[in-house]
Amino acid sequence: MLTLGDERTAQLLRTTLRLAGYRVVPARNGAEARLRLTERRFDLVVLDVTLPDLHRLGGARGSLAEPARPPVLLLAGGEFLGSMRSGAGHGPVQTEEILATAERLVRAAEPASGPVPALRYDDLVLDEASCRARRGRRPIPLTPGEYRLLRCLLLHAEQVLSKEQIGRHVWSDLPTVGAVERLVSRLRRKVDEEGDTLIHTRRGFGYWLGRHARF
Repeated sequence: MLTLGDERTAQLLRTTLRLAGYRVVPARNGAEARLRLTERRFDLVVLDVTLPDLHRLGGARGSLAEPARPPVLLLAGGEFLGSMRSGAGHGPVQTEEILATAERLVRAAEPASGPVPALRYDDLVLDEASCRARRGRRPIPLTPGEYRLLRCLLLHAEQVLSKEQIGRHVWSDLPTVGAVERLVSRLRRKVDEEGDTLIHTRRGFGYWLGRHARF
Protein backbone atom coordinates (compact mmCIF):
# COMPACT_ATOMS: atom_id res chain seq x y z
CA MET A 1 0.00 0.00 0.00
CA LEU A 2 1.27 3.46 -0.93
CA THR A 3 0.31 6.40 1.32
CA LEU A 4 1.99 9.67 0.33
CA GLY A 5 1.00 13.31 0.66
CA ASP A 6 2.95 14.59 -2.34
CA GLU A 7 1.17 13.50 -5.53
CA ARG A 8 4.24 13.84 -7.80
CA THR A 9 6.30 11.59 -5.54
CA ALA A 10 3.36 9.20 -5.21
CA GLN A 11 2.98 8.95 -8.99
CA LEU A 12 6.69 8.29 -9.46
CA LEU A 13 6.72 5.54 -6.85
CA ARG A 14 3.47 3.99 -8.12
CA THR A 15 4.95 3.68 -11.59
CA THR A 16 8.30 2.39 -10.29
CA LEU A 17 6.76 -0.22 -8.01
CA ARG A 18 4.29 -1.44 -10.64
CA LEU A 19 7.04 -1.83 -13.25
CA ALA A 20 8.95 -3.90 -10.68
CA GLY A 21 5.92 -6.18 -10.41
CA TYR A 22 4.26 -4.94 -7.22
CA ARG A 23 0.50 -4.55 -7.04
CA VAL A 24 0.00 -1.04 -5.65
CA VAL A 25 -3.05 0.18 -3.71
CA PRO A 26 -2.87 3.97 -3.15
CA ALA A 27 -4.26 5.76 -0.09
CA ARG A 28 -4.47 9.55 0.05
CA ASN A 29 -4.38 9.99 3.83
CA GLY A 30 -4.10 8.21 7.14
CA ALA A 31 -7.84 7.54 7.45
CA GLU A 32 -7.99 5.91 4.02
CA ALA A 33 -4.85 3.90 4.76
CA ARG A 34 -6.38 2.60 8.00
CA LEU A 35 -9.49 1.50 6.10
CA ARG A 36 -7.39 -0.31 3.47
CA LEU A 37 -5.49 -2.14 6.21
CA THR A 38 -8.75 -3.52 7.58
CA GLU A 39 -9.93 -4.63 4.13
CA ARG A 40 -7.00 -6.80 3.07
CA ARG A 41 -3.54 -8.04 3.94
CA PHE A 42 -0.57 -6.11 2.55
CA ASP A 43 3.03 -7.23 2.20
CA LEU A 44 4.39 -3.69 2.54
CA VAL A 45 3.25 -0.17 3.44
CA VAL A 46 5.01 2.90 2.00
CA LEU A 47 4.14 5.68 4.42
CA ASP A 48 4.65 9.46 4.37
CA VAL A 49 5.26 10.48 7.99
CA THR A 50 4.40 14.13 7.18
CA LEU A 51 0.71 13.33 6.61
CA PRO A 52 -1.37 15.63 8.84
CA ASP A 53 -3.75 12.84 9.90
CA LEU A 54 -1.10 10.23 10.63
CA HIS A 55 -2.67 9.72 14.07
CA ARG A 56 -5.52 7.91 12.30
CA LEU A 57 -3.08 5.02 11.91
CA GLY A 58 -2.31 4.97 15.59
CA GLY A 59 0.93 6.87 15.05
CA ALA A 60 3.85 5.94 12.83
CA ARG A 61 5.27 3.71 15.55
CA GLY A 62 1.95 2.61 17.01
CA SER A 63 -0.28 -0.03 15.52
CA LEU A 64 1.75 -0.29 12.31
CA ALA A 65 4.76 -1.45 14.32
CA GLU A 66 2.94 -4.45 15.74
CA PRO A 67 4.31 -7.84 14.61
CA ALA A 68 1.06 -8.74 12.80
CA ARG A 69 1.24 -5.60 10.67
CA PRO A 70 3.12 -5.43 7.35
CA PRO A 71 6.61 -3.93 7.24
CA VAL A 72 6.68 -0.17 6.66
CA LEU A 73 8.95 1.86 4.41
CA LEU A 74 9.08 5.47 5.61
CA LEU A 75 9.21 8.66 3.55
CA ALA A 76 8.99 12.27 4.69
CA GLY A 77 7.91 14.73 2.01
CA GLY A 78 10.12 13.13 -0.63
CA GLU A 79 12.91 12.12 1.74
CA PHE A 80 13.64 8.40 2.19
CA LEU A 81 13.93 7.69 5.92
CA GLY A 82 14.39 3.93 5.75
CA SER A 83 12.14 1.30 7.30
CA MET A 84 10.31 1.06 10.58
CA ARG A 85 12.04 -2.25 11.27
CA SER A 86 15.54 -1.10 10.39
CA GLY A 87 15.33 2.44 11.74
CA ALA A 88 17.87 3.54 9.13
CA GLY A 89 17.92 7.01 7.61
CA HIS A 90 19.05 7.50 4.04
CA GLY A 91 18.22 10.89 2.50
CA PRO A 92 16.58 11.85 -0.82
CA VAL A 93 14.42 9.34 -2.64
CA GLN A 94 16.39 6.93 -4.86
CA THR A 95 14.13 4.48 -6.68
CA GLU A 96 16.74 1.69 -6.81
CA GLU A 97 17.34 1.98 -3.08
CA ILE A 98 13.61 1.96 -2.38
CA LEU A 99 13.10 -1.15 -4.53
CA ALA A 100 15.98 -2.93 -2.80
CA THR A 101 14.63 -2.01 0.65
CA ALA A 102 11.08 -3.03 -0.32
CA GLU A 103 12.29 -6.42 -1.54
CA ARG A 104 14.30 -6.99 1.66
CA LEU A 105 11.36 -6.03 3.91
CA VAL A 106 8.86 -8.21 2.05
CA ARG A 107 11.16 -11.23 2.15
CA ALA A 108 11.96 -10.75 5.83
CA ALA A 109 8.25 -10.63 6.68
CA GLU A 110 7.33 -13.85 4.87
CA PRO A 111 5.96 -16.42 7.35
CA ALA A 112 7.49 -19.83 7.66
CA SER A 113 5.48 -22.56 5.94
CA GLY A 114 5.55 -26.27 5.32
CA PRO A 115 7.67 -27.88 2.62
CA VAL A 116 6.98 -26.50 -0.85
CA PRO A 117 8.47 -28.24 -3.90
CA ALA A 118 10.96 -26.23 -5.91
CA LEU A 119 10.49 -25.56 -9.61
CA ARG A 120 13.47 -26.70 -11.67
CA TYR A 121 14.72 -26.62 -15.22
CA ASP A 122 18.25 -27.82 -15.87
CA ASP A 123 20.44 -25.93 -13.34
CA LEU A 124 17.82 -23.21 -12.75
CA VAL A 125 15.92 -23.61 -9.46
CA LEU A 126 13.10 -21.54 -7.99
CA ASP A 127 12.42 -22.32 -4.33
CA GLU A 128 8.80 -21.31 -3.73
CA ALA A 129 9.12 -21.73 0.04
CA SER A 130 11.73 -18.96 0.28
CA CYS A 131 10.90 -17.14 -3.00
CA ARG A 132 14.57 -17.42 -3.97
CA ALA A 133 16.15 -18.53 -7.21
CA ARG A 134 19.57 -19.83 -8.18
CA ARG A 135 21.41 -20.91 -11.30
CA GLY A 136 23.68 -23.71 -10.21
CA ARG A 137 25.19 -22.34 -7.01
CA ARG A 138 24.77 -18.68 -8.05
CA PRO A 139 21.86 -16.94 -6.27
CA ILE A 140 19.60 -14.80 -8.45
CA PRO A 141 18.08 -11.76 -6.67
CA LEU A 142 14.51 -11.20 -7.85
CA THR A 143 11.92 -8.47 -7.51
CA PRO A 144 8.33 -9.71 -6.96
CA GLY A 145 7.55 -9.14 -10.63
CA GLU A 146 10.64 -11.04 -11.75
CA TYR A 147 9.73 -13.87 -9.37
CA ARG A 148 6.22 -14.19 -10.83
CA LEU A 149 7.59 -14.05 -14.37
CA LEU A 150 10.21 -16.73 -13.67
CA ARG A 151 7.60 -18.92 -12.00
CA CYS A 152 5.33 -18.53 -15.03
CA LEU A 153 8.13 -19.48 -17.43
CA LEU A 154 9.15 -22.50 -15.33
CA LEU A 155 5.59 -23.77 -15.04
CA HIS A 156 5.34 -23.61 -18.84
CA ALA A 157 8.90 -24.62 -19.70
CA GLU A 158 9.52 -25.18 -23.41
CA GLN A 159 6.20 -23.52 -24.26
CA VAL A 160 5.96 -20.16 -26.04
CA LEU A 161 3.96 -17.66 -23.97
CA SER A 162 2.52 -14.50 -25.50
CA LYS A 163 3.04 -11.11 -23.89
CA GLU A 164 -0.66 -11.09 -23.00
CA GLN A 165 -0.37 -14.44 -21.21
CA ILE A 166 2.66 -13.25 -19.28
CA GLY A 167 0.98 -9.96 -18.44
CA ARG A 168 -2.08 -11.68 -16.95
CA HIS A 169 0.14 -13.91 -14.80
CA VAL A 170 2.46 -11.17 -13.49
CA TRP A 171 0.21 -8.11 -13.09
CA SER A 172 -3.28 -7.63 -11.73
CA ASP A 173 -3.96 -5.06 -14.49
CA LEU A 174 -3.00 -5.75 -18.09
CA PRO A 175 0.38 -3.99 -18.59
CA THR A 176 1.75 -2.30 -21.67
CA VAL A 177 3.78 -4.32 -24.17
CA GLY A 178 6.84 -2.29 -23.17
CA ALA A 179 6.44 -3.22 -19.50
CA VAL A 180 6.49 -6.94 -20.36
CA GLU A 181 9.52 -6.51 -22.61
CA ARG A 182 11.45 -4.62 -19.92
CA LEU A 183 10.63 -7.19 -17.24
CA VAL A 184 11.69 -10.09 -19.47
CA SER A 185 14.90 -8.25 -20.36
CA ARG A 186 15.78 -7.69 -16.68
CA LEU A 187 15.08 -11.31 -15.76
CA ARG A 188 17.03 -12.62 -18.75
CA ARG A 189 20.11 -10.63 -17.73
CA LYS A 190 19.98 -12.15 -14.26
CA VAL A 191 19.24 -15.74 -15.28
CA ASP A 192 21.59 -15.97 -18.28
CA GLU A 193 24.39 -13.81 -16.83
CA GLU A 194 26.95 -16.61 -16.43
CA GLY A 195 25.49 -19.60 -18.26
CA ASP A 196 23.89 -20.83 -21.44
CA THR A 197 20.80 -18.94 -22.59
CA LEU A 198 17.58 -20.28 -21.07
CA ILE A 199 15.13 -17.44 -21.77
CA HIS A 200 14.42 -16.98 -25.47
CA THR A 201 12.37 -14.67 -27.68
CA ARG A 202 10.26 -16.00 -30.53
CA ARG A 203 9.68 -12.86 -32.57
CA GLY A 204 6.07 -12.09 -33.22
CA PHE A 205 4.87 -14.69 -30.70
CA GLY A 206 6.40 -14.21 -27.25
CA TYR A 207 8.92 -15.78 -24.90
CA TRP A 208 9.86 -19.24 -23.69
CA LEU A 209 12.23 -20.94 -21.29
CA GLY A 210 14.28 -23.91 -22.42
CA ARG A 211 17.72 -25.31 -23.06
CA HIS A 212 17.74 -25.41 -26.87
CA ALA A 213 16.29 -23.13 -29.53
CA ARG A 214 13.57 -25.53 -30.64
CA PHE A 215 11.21 -22.98 -32.16
